[in-house]
Amino acid sequence: MTSSTSFTFRDNLLYSIWDKVRSGERLSKEDALALYASDDLIGVGRMANEVARAKSGDSVYFVLNRKLEPTNICVLSCKFCDFAVKPDSPEAYEMTIAEMLSKLRPDLHEVHITGGLHPKWPWEFYIDMVRTIKTQFPNVDVKAFTAVEIDYFSKKFKKSHEQVLRELQEAGLRTMPGGGAEVFSERVRKELFKQKIGAKTWFDVHKTAHRLGIQSNVTMLYGHIETIEERVEHMLRVRECQDETNGFLSFIPLAFQPGNTGIKTRNDFTSAIDDLKTIAVSRLMLDNVPHIKAYWVMLTAEVATIALNFGADDMDGTVGEERIAHDAGAISPMELAKGKLISIIHDAGKLPVERDIWYNPITIYPKPEWSVVSKMPYLNSVPFYNSFPDYSTVVKLVPLAPRVFGKLAEQGSVAAGPMSLRDYMTMSDDFERLDYGVAVKGKANSVLLFSKFDWAELAGKRICISAETSTSVELLRVLLEKRFGISDYLFHRYDKSNPSHSYKDYDAVLLIGDEALQKAYGGGLTGFDKVFDLAEEWCTWKGMPFVFAVWVIRKVTPETARKEIVESLERSLTNSADHFGEFGREHGAKVGMSEAEVSDYLSQFRYRFSIDEHAAMAEFEMEYESLTSNDRIAMSDKRIAKQSISF
Repeated sequence: MTSSTSFTFRDNLLYSIWDKVRSGERLSKEDALALYASDDLIGVGRMANEVARAKSGDSVYFVLNRKLEPTNICVLSCKFCDFAVKPDSPEAYEMTIAEMLSKLRPDLHEVHITGGLHPKWPWEFYIDMVRTIKTQFPNVDVKAFTAVEIDYFSKKFKKSHEQVLRELQEAGLRTMPGGGAEVFSERVRKELFKQKIGAKTWFDVHKTAHRLGIQSNVTMLYGHIETIEERVEHMLRVRECQDETNGFLSFIPLAFQPGNTGIKTRNDFTSAIDDLKTIAVSRLMLDNVPHIKAYWVMLTAEVATIALNFGADDMDGTVGEERIAHDAGAISPMELAKGKLISIIHDAGKLPVERDIWYNPITIYPKPEWSVVSKMPYLNSVPFYNSFPDYSTVVKLVPLAPRVFGKLAEQGSVAAGPMSLRDYMTMSDDFERLDYGVAVKGKANSVLLFSKFDWAELAGKRICISAETSTSVELLRVLLEKRFGISDYLFHRYDKSNPSHSYKDYDAVLLIGDEALQKAYGGGLTGFDKVFDLAEEWCTWKGMPFVFAVWVIRKVTPETARKEIVESLERSLTNSADHFGEFGREHGAKVGMSEAEVSDYLSQFRYRFSIDEHAAMAEFEMEYESLTSNDRIAMSDKRIAKQSISF
């Protein structure tokens, strides 16, 4: 989204709301109610789509997953639930762990486990369930147990929420689903699910999970007896919690399925208009939640497709075995194959991106006529993208951290973007280098080594490396070995999937991009008293700028796409010149920077390259290659392999 994006609305009240969105100002409760009341559905949807595009480009994410519901036996009797039964019901079932394992396969990325609150299963059964799944399928991440289930375990087994979550985490739990939120209204809770936890306990559980490093989703069940104001209050409470913890991955509006519950609603199902408006309002209100999910199981694939242009950027996944919604009358097919999901996303004009449990891209599936452009998701790259056209028929944008871009470029699925200098050095035969990129002479302020020791004292020390970096880690190696003469050090890639992995366990930590900025402008990294700016260290040593990324275009890219990419890039940089604060204001606010600070930060970078940048690239390549003897390669591989993860 750029500050110059303007729309024509049929509802004049939307103009002031759009001005707030464009300026990065947070929307109010009154704004949300006005959005719901507006008869300009298309206008509301266009705003939400623009916000989603600013966050995710043209990407729509999906995951290869399997839903497991180990039992439908439940101690509760919630009015809205057609899934749960009592133990003596002829429909009651209980799965063994072996039966659960039979539902899984190695190519899945996620298993999603929720079910009834069983009155007799022991705590060890749940621990064994998670541990066995993770042991048998180590590449499948476990997303399991709603806040309702966690609270039930806590009460039944006399453990605190934190104890329950820690033990599950140690067994292999990685993230949590957002179910059980329903609508955060005490009035609704008392009428429909008075036996179930309310908002306070739900948030207590999720805040505890976030504190432990377990990220989660959050849902909202709508279309029953709640009011529009109660929906808005629900979103506001989610936003407030996210401000505190930053632990929610996605928000999932769930359309109520009345089934045989006997709950009186205005219609048997929510209307497509209500579904689309709720998706759009969610995207506009929840400015701090990364993703909005169009959960096709409840929306139907047809409505979910349209929702992808109303602010949603996630389709969930292949699911399979989902029973709760279908027992309540959901009419979507029981399982959408991967190919069908890709087709639905293509039909919406969007780019299908297969993801992992944390939204890291795994594979991209463009149409043959599309060229994919990497949108580096850092503040320092904002000036590149403000003039890429909406709804292009040949170019699609996808947010990719530098190291992920390198991997996908090797797969052949990305045509252009600001590639890390290190990756370009290995792929120059396939890519043409342009005279654009990210360079700086002096401080970068976003490539920082937080250390407990001076440079000379880093010999033999353990250095944690951001999972996102490709060039910066090599710059650090060059500085350590060629400038400071230190060869005895240990690099470890940060692994957020490992609950025991913590920055505090290292002697130094290399951070890049927005994470480095957040630490720099937020008072630093606790326990690390020294901060070294790697670009400044290079400049002091060499008297040259340092080039972190260079814009490239794959040599076989069709001329039509190539022309659009280059012209869009040039327009973007021209528009951004002398207006860095304005164009980077919204992004900067997310990392705690004022508009003036954003302007100063971006003004230091060199986005158009001259002979100085080309000379600097040649100098770095020479220094780096001098480290790549056979002995050096073997030593490097040994060092980085100990606690490394693959990307």
